[in-house]
Amino acid sequence: MKISGLRFKEDKKSFRFFNRIGMEVYEIEDLEKTDEILLGLIKENYTTIFVSNEVAGFSEDIIKKYQRNNNIHIIIAPSRRI
Repeated sequence: MKISGLRFKEDKKSFRFFNRIGMEVYEIEDLEKTDEILLGLIKENYTTIFVSNEVAGFSEDIIKKYQRNNNIHIIIAPSRRI
C-alpha cells in the first residue's frame, strides 16, 4: 500500500505532518495538470491519495471515477492555506 499527498505548490501548510513522518507529498505547479498527476500516481500503484480541497476542485472527473473503486482511495482534505 502506497500513500501520498497532493497539494498546490503555494500551499505550504497542508500535509506538513506527512512530510514529517517521511511520506511522499507531491506539489502541483499548474493546477490544470491535476488529473494528469493523479493518473500518474495511480499508475505508480499509490492506493491512497490525500488531495487538498484546492487541488480537488480541478479534478472532479478523476475523483468521481475512483470514488467507488475499492482499490484506489482519493481522500479530499481541507486546505490549510491562510
